[in-house]
Amino acid sequence: MSSNLATKLREGTKKSHTMAENVGFIKCFLKGTVEKTSYRKLVSNLYFVYSAMEEEMERNRQHPIVSKFYFPELNRKASLEQDLQYYYGPNWREQVAPSSAAQAYVQQIRNVSNSAPELLAAHSYTRYLGDLSGGQILKGIAQRGMNLTEGEGTAFYEFAEIPDEKAFKATYRQAMNDLPIDEATAERIVTEANDAFGMNMKLFQELEGNLIKAIGLMLFNSLTRRRARGSTELVTAD
Repeated sequence: MSSNLATKLREGTKKSHTMAENVGFIKCFLKGTVEKTSYRKLVSNLYFVYSAMEEEMERNRQHPIVSKFYFPELNRKASLEQDLQYYYGPNWREQVAPSSAAQAYVQQIRNVSNSAPELLAAHSYTRYLGDLSGGQILKGIAQRGMNLTEGEGTAFYEFAEIPDEKAFKATYRQAMNDLPIDEATAERIVTEANDAFGMNMKLFQELEGNLIKAIGLMLFNSLTRRRARGSTELVTAD
């Protein structure tokens, strides 16, 4: 039995994908304007989101559906810890805390894990496939925008345990397509994925105040004026 879930997710989240790429913070990022204070706060928030997601995936690793898309080689928590040490120093744990949007995102991950673990597929797809799809491009933008040297502050984009990202994405999509779920469950997962896009957008929107302070409202407006077509596939999922 094939659920064709990966196809349903790609088609069913196109609008959300485009909306996420048109958030001001992301538009500025994709155009090479990366402000370190805002970026390190994003890394901090992602740390809490990925920690929750990976803890819940691990906890449900023997679940009949979760087990089919649980790939520990995708885990980002340790990579984010490396980046936080770079941006905040050795005492980073005492300096970072989740923002209100990150707290809501984490709570939603915990809620679905407890009530309907199969919906974790939506969160896994939304974050990890985007990381794999645009990681190296985003890494280059971050390095240039913040004048980073190779190997500093960009561990998040490195998948040491995945030598062939294109091949892995094909494996991951096939695993999603082969999930033993019915049509109603697939639709619930697509709905949850759209909600996850919304939660990611709120993470990005929170950062715009710091970015505007750093680069000025005039430059921010000029960078974000034209609407993108959503073709970059770099923010979340693919």
